[in-house]
Amino acid sequence: MVDLSINCGGIKSPNPFWLASAPPSNSAYQNCKAFEAGWGGTVWKTIGDPVMNVCNRYGAIDYNGQKIVGLNNVELISDRPIETNLKEIAETKRLFPDRAVVASLMVESKREAWHDIVKRTIDTGADGIELNYGCPHGMSERGMGAAVGQVPEYCQMITEWVTEVSTIPVLVKLTPNVTNIQLPARAARAANADGVSLINTINSIMGVDLDTMRIQPSVASKSSHGGFAGPSVKPIALHMVSQVAVDPEVNLPISGIGGISTWRDALEFILLGASSVQVCTAVMHYGFRIVEDLIEGMTNWMESKGFSSLDEVRGKAVKQITDFGNFDLLHKTVARIDQDKCIHCNLCYVACEDGAHQCIDLTQVNGHTKTEVREADCVGCSLCALVCPVEDCISMVRVDDESQSKTWNELMADFEREGKPLSWENLAEFQKKHGIVIH
Repeated sequence: MVDLSINCGGIKSPNPFWLASAPPSNSAYQNCKAFEAGWGGTVWKTIGDPVMNVCNRYGAIDYNGQKIVGLNNVELISDRPIETNLKEIAETKRLFPDRAVVASLMVESKREAWHDIVKRTIDTGADGIELNYGCPHGMSERGMGAAVGQVPEYCQMITEWVTEVSTIPVLVKLTPNVTNIQLPARAARAANADGVSLINTINSIMGVDLDTMRIQPSVASKSSHGGFAGPSVKPIALHMVSQVAVDPEVNLPISGIGGISTWRDALEFILLGASSVQVCTAVMHYGFRIVEDLIEGMTNWMESKGFSSLDEVRGKAVKQITDFGNFDLLHKTVARIDQDKCIHCNLCYVACEDGAHQCIDLTQVNGHTKTEVREADCVGCSLCALVCPVEDCISMVRVDDESQSKTWNELMADFEREGKPLSWENLAEFQKKHGIVIH
């Protein structure tokens, strides 16, 4: 039997799939409907100071026939009164006591304002609080959202205001619009937060309509930067989650967010250290019922791998993350083309010839072209394998002596011990000694 239940910083749910704080979690009606579909938790759409949203608040990128590969929004926090949201949070928790109901909060940067809304939130019976330090538009211009998350000192200060009165777990939602995600995460830890959520949306402008020359989305012919989300942000989100997961100065539970559409996406976040995962754009695109596929897919994968709980899976990929200086310089692969699978599209040749290292030859054989790799010149970059449209037609094959290895850090230590400076000549000598291709 597979157990998908999780505990994220003291917030428990029957599965790791939570609605992110966004339009799908805006009301009791939506959250209850999501729970009926099978979602394990919800982070209520952020409540706080009065706002008024605008029309034409979304813009999207479609690519290669796929709709909404990326979604941009200039939507603000909940435009419903705090009292209405708090009442509905209490109602939802009463109806679904086994699900995680987390209240996302954002108010002005005053201790008394935070104390007030935190105490009122606790009275609803909510399982936890998420502090929204991530909104990159609208609220940041008012000194909230990303304006807080981008300054570790502010992040710590406000989080301390919350944790000094909160009796329920506190998660800090981090903005990706920073140069080092570890710094605000460390600030959250210093302020006694119970966990962090990341990433919030990325500052962006989606593009310009070449017919009207208007930026999308367009609000009465005006536009602005907005928050970018959807499948295309997943690599950025995975990177930032991994950076928090490997930082010993953080060491907090993580709720992973950013481009999660499938159970495979969710597992990638969990393998990099996340406890729960939050979904927004995919729900906006396909509806609440996608959770059925998320649960079934994750359960089947775990059964196939022999795992019985997510605790056995969490963070299993984190140890692979290292610095360039620890890469093995002697690890050598070359590209090999399966001629029986090749469809002679020549994409590998074009990519290698114009975009890489000119080590694929194109010859005419029996009326069609044949692509062949000159292995002696191949640097093992793998671009040809990435552009090939045929699965497993091009493989990267290891050809080095597996008994030998040398990292950059080790090589620098060797140079220092031998009194050699780091120079092109000394690097060339090392490469020649080990048969490394030089271009």
